[in-house]
This record gives sequence, C-alpha cells and structure tokens, in this order.
Amino acid sequence: MTDTHPLPAGLSLEQRASLLSGQDFWTTTALDEAGLPAVVLTDGPHGVRRQEGPFDTIGIHRNVPATCFPPAVAVGSSWDPSVAERIGTAIGREARALGVHVVLGPGVNMKRSPLCGRNFEYYAEDPLLAGVLGAAHVRGQQAEGVGASVKHFAANNQETDRMRVSADVDERTLREVYLPAFERVVTEARPATVMCAYNKVNGVYASQHRWLLTEVLRDEWGFDGVVVSDWGAVDDRVAALAAGLDLQMPGNRGVGDRRVVAAVRAGELDEAFVDVSAARVAGLARFVGAAAGSSGVAGGFDVDAHHALARELAAQCAVLLRNERGTLPLLRDARVVVVGEFARTPRFQGGGSSNVHATRVESALDAVRALAAADVPFTPGFPLDGAGDAAALREEAVALARSAQVAVVFAGQGEAEESEGSDRETLDLPAVQVELIRAVAAVAPRTVVVLSNGGMVSLEGWHDEVDAVLEGFLLGQAGGGALADLLYGVANPSGHLAETIPLRLGDVPSSVDFPGEQGHVRYGEGVLMGYRGFTTLDRPVRYAFGHGLSYTTFTTSDLQVVATGEDTARLSVTVANTGDRAGKHVVQVYVATSAGPVRRPARELRAFTPVVLEPGERRTVTVDLDRRAFAYWDVREGGWVVPPGSYTVQIGASAVDVVASATVTLVGDDLLPALTLDSSVEDWLGHPVVGPDLLEGFAGWLPDLPPPTTAEGLGMLRMVGSMPMRRFVADMGASVPADELDRMVARAATARAERVARP
Repeated sequence: MTDTHPLPAGLSLEQRASLLSGQDFWTTTALDEAGLPAVVLTDGPHGVRRQEGPFDTIGIHRNVPATCFPPAVAVGSSWDPSVAERIGTAIGREARALGVHVVLGPGVNMKRSPLCGRNFEYYAEDPLLAGVLGAAHVRGQQAEGVGASVKHFAANNQETDRMRVSADVDERTLREVYLPAFERVVTEARPATVMCAYNKVNGVYASQHRWLLTEVLRDEWGFDGVVVSDWGAVDDRVAALAAGLDLQMPGNRGVGDRRVVAAVRAGELDEAFVDVSAARVAGLARFVGAAAGSSGVAGGFDVDAHHALARELAAQCAVLLRNERGTLPLLRDARVVVVGEFARTPRFQGGGSSNVHATRVESALDAVRALAAADVPFTPGFPLDGAGDAAALREEAVALARSAQVAVVFAGQGEAEESEGSDRETLDLPAVQVELIRAVAAVAPRTVVVLSNGGMVSLEGWHDEVDAVLEGFLLGQAGGGALADLLYGVANPSGHLAETIPLRLGDVPSSVDFPGEQGHVRYGEGVLMGYRGFTTLDRPVRYAFGHGLSYTTFTTSDLQVVATGEDTARLSVTVANTGDRAGKHVVQVYVATSAGPVRRPARELRAFTPVVLEPGERRTVTVDLDRRAFAYWDVREGGWVVPPGSYTVQIGASAVDVVASATVTLVGDDLLPALTLDSSVEDWLGHPVVGPDLLEGFAGWLPDLPPPTTAEGLGMLRMVGSMPMRRFVADMGASVPADELDRMVARAATARAERVARP
C-alpha cells in the first residue's frame, strides 16, 4: 500500500503547488481536474471537534456535538492499549458520520514538567507507555477509515513561548526520551500524517527541521505519509518544503504556494520537492472514499452506546491513590454527603483546540445519587469563579459533614488554569479548596477526596488528613458516572499513575530549566526526566510513577529471566489475585544496569501488560524483551548499543516499589571504538587493538615520559589523558612518527569493520 496518489500529467506547477496548503482552516485544496476532492481535517484527539458552518475561521467554540471520551491524561493511567484502541475506533466512527477524514491526534509528547498547560492531551512521562497507547489509538481510528495525525513532532513540552521557543536538547536525550513514542506510532501503526510542532529544536523550527522531518522520520523510520504543520507553525514555506513538510495548515490564501512557485522558477528549490509532497497530500483522498460503517443510527452514530462506552472506559482510567481503613468502596446505605462544586459542575476536558462539544454531560452528583440507597445531601463548598462568600460555603459544608459517615469532597483545577496556550504557575490546589478539605476532614468520621485535573496537582497540606484519594484526572463526558461506579465498587479501580506526584515542585528534575528564558529552554536534566530522575537521584515523592491501588490484592512470584539471544531476553512471572473481587493488574517491567560507558537511569520501564484476574485466579505472564529494552543511544556510534554485561529485570508495583527482580547476562554488542587523531590519548592507549603497540612505541619515541604503569605515569596520564592525540603529538611528542600513527588508525578501522561485519 502506498500513501501517495499519482498525479495526472499536464498539471501546471501552480496547480501542484496549490495542493501544499489548505484552502481554508480545515480542508485541503480540491483539484477537480485531477480528481482530487477536499480532505477535511479536524481537531481531536479525545473526540471529534468538527466546526459548524463555513471553515473560514478557527471557530473553536462553534462545533457539532460529538462524544467527549477520556482525554489522554486519563487514558495514560489506564496502562491498557485496548482502552486507547477502543477510543480510537469510536472516534473514527463518529468522524465518518460527521464527514471528517482526518482527526488530529493522538498527542504523544512527554510530560517533562507537571506545569505544562497541555499535559491533559498527553499520555505519560514515559515514551514506551505513551508510544504503545498512541499506536493503539491510531490503529483503532484508522481501521475505521479515518486518518490519524500523531503530534506534536518534536520536543513540544511546554506552552510558554510555544510558537518560537528553542528546545535545546542533546541527541541522546532526544533519542531515548522524546522521540521513541513517535517512532513506535510511526513504525507500528503507520499514521496518515505526522504533525510538526510550533517550537524550534536546537535553534531550527520543527517545521523546517530536515534532520527531524526527513533524516529521522522518513529515512530511518520509513514514514511515507504526510507531514502537516501545526496550525500556523510554518515560518519559511520554501525551507519547510525542502526539509520535508508537505502540507501547510491552515491555508493562507495561496501566499505560501506562490512563494514555492517563485522559488522553483528562480532555481532556488528543486521542483521534485513539489511533486513528491503534492503526491503525498493527494494520497489523503483515500480517506474521503472510505465507506460508512454501521453506526446504529441512520446518518449518524449511536450517541447512547458511545456515552456508555465513555463511562466504561473512564472507570479504567482513574487512580486510587490512598484508601485507609477500607474507606472505599462506599456502602450503598452509608450516610454520605457530597461536597464540592465539581460534583455538580463536572470538569471533564481541557481548554483550547481539543475542546469537544459533548453530546451530554453526566455529573458525579447525579450518578452517586442514582447508586446510593439513601439520600445524598450536597453543598458546593467553594465557588468556581472566585465570587461568592467562600467562608460561608465552607461553614455550610462543615455543618453537613458532621452528620455524615463519609464526606466525599470533589476538588480540582478549573479549565482556565489548564488550557492550550499557557502553562501553570503552581501545582497547588486553590487555597479555598485546601481549606475546605481540611475543615471537612476535621469533623467528618471519614473523608474521601475526588480530584478532577488535567495536570498533576500537589496533595501536600491535606493528604494525611483524609482517608482516601481518588485521582480522576479528566474523564470525559461520562466521567461523573465512572467516578460514582468507582466510589461504590460497581467498578474496581485499576488505574496507575503515568506521571510522578512530587512532594515539591523543586524536586521535579526539569524544574531548574522549565520553561526557559530569552527564547531558549535547556533540557538540562537530560535522560533523567520524570521518574528516571526521581529514582536515580533518590528523591522522595508523594506517589511514584506506576502507583495505583485496587479493591482487591495481587501477588507476584516466580520471576524467571533467560537470554534469548545476544541482546534479547524473555521473562515469565506469576500473578495471583488474592482478594475477593475481580480486578485488573498491570505487570510493570523495568530494566536496571550499569553496563556501558554512559550513565543509565536507576531503572527504565521496558514492558508492561495488563492482566484481568478473577478472585483466586493465578496466571503466568510471559514477556519478550527486545534489543531496545537494554540499549542506550551512543552518540559516537550514532546508533543503539547494548553493552555486554549484567542487566537486572525488575517487576515493580511502581517505579520505586520493586517486588521481584532477576539478573540476566547479555553478550551485547562486540564493538570496537572508532579511532582518529582527534581521539584522546586515553582512548588510544585503551584501544584493544592498537593500544598495546602504542604503549610500546611511546617507550621508544618518548623515553623521558614515565611509563603509564607507574604511579608517576598514571598521574601524567590523568593530566593529559583527555588531550586529543593530534595535540599531544604536536605539543609533547614531536618525535612520534606521524606515519606510524596513520597506520594504527588504519589498523583500528580495519579491525572495527571486521567486527561489525561479523555475523
């Protein structure tokens, strides 16, 4: 299958160039003479945001109704690819019913900082978790004949100065942390489009970054779809086209097209760039002809079925963080009071371009009352808009809580604090909400806090005073019903954190550099982002990446790990449900090692699999760990390297709670380092092929230098060991024969080539 469309002969340069930008905000340019219809692209990724009326403006708040499914912040905590895939499938069906051909999502950017205002659209702080879920979403959506657009490529991890900031990040960090999720989606799910980011990467706009868009995306990963700009991300249209950006969105009345034509006419741009990109964009026409499936409703989709699906999936996304004294699940006949405006006025999605006009919205208050056997009183507790008498509302809540067996407080962040276009300034809940939680907890026999937030919030200042905390994130339009199902045990919590909850913002590894200054943000933490940094630096956290409780209990036993090749392994582990409820457990597989010449994180997530078990059921899970599970990106080799050595495979209840471990020894890569005159003296002396000869030669060429085997020689080596050989010879070793060094370089190169070619 090809993702391009052959263009008919005879099309003018102007006609071909017209395909390279939109005809308006949401459609590509139709070319009737070539049989190419306009393709409709709309925002996602957790629901179809199809604009009402003409597409000549952005119209964020004028949209036709569609189901708002759980956003990525919630799906990430499901740790379940089937949840992501079922959402993708449903979105694909709704898109077809609404005449949409490409839905812009999913977003797989890393949650580098909990302050990022768009974190609600992203899955995780780990690239494996985000990549697996993103690929599942794309598979589900595109199986329905609707194209996907994985975004935002790449290093788009903040909203501050997002249209121009330069993400200054080294290649190893890019390769190990910020690119792998995109790589997995591209190579495993073949999305129709990849959307470039607004920001610069190391000083070059992502929209015209040839290394990203062509060398990595196409040449290395084999992407053959359309690279589309984020809306308004193109800075220099000609440079962007030459770098590999096919489609500029939105349309700018042909300005960019005319610049492309002029550049070709002036000999500044090869016309082949126009032909190749035009054929790719034309290939999107295949989604226009996708046949409509059976939606259950003539000319539309089954609104009720999709709302029920949204409720079912949302219940698999919330995370039970704390549950002291068996406070949850609630008894149906318990005297429960509900406090907090979010129970009545749900917060279920983020602000900005992904804001879906929901078909309906279900409040947690109504759902709780529907499940409870007794009356459930309610009081708002605090004003959402900052108006009103907060003290009076708090006093009313305290009075109500005194009469209850359990007070359930709904708290969280407002949409204004979590929206595309701006980052948050604090992790703290609003002060009025913290005061409310503490006041209620002081008088209620038991207190449960239910959180609604798109970005992680601090639990400090009130956590230890409450009995249970249910992190609901943003759960979509049916989130209220899902929360009620979890509170009363209709559903069993199975979510696990996809990002760390820190004790302090200053503990976050990126906090020193985020969000940057004067047009640059330095990724100074390198590969130690998120839980990698917390575990490696041994910083305590409130709740770790991967943490999540259940109403049942699980045990892990019989971990075995065997090598299946020089750089691969297989593990098996037995999981048992030792409680009295069915539940879903996530087997989290981490790898730890000190092998190799670079610093590795304390542990890294390398595989995961959800397992559904009935009470008393045991199951042995087998997981294959491929080469990448043990590799790091070697900047000298320009590729992935598995060093020979010992690797510890760990099963974690979270990134800090290892419940089982086993060690496997791998042969790894038998590499000889490259050697040049710019290599250090230490590199030369340590080279296994030429090092001994060089050492012997030094004894004759430089008799006045103490041998490196003596204490004096070792001291000398420490002083000059990092000096390039070229400089050492020029400054200190004039009698070293240059031709002899050249022969040694050649011998090292020959030996390296022979070892690389060895089967």
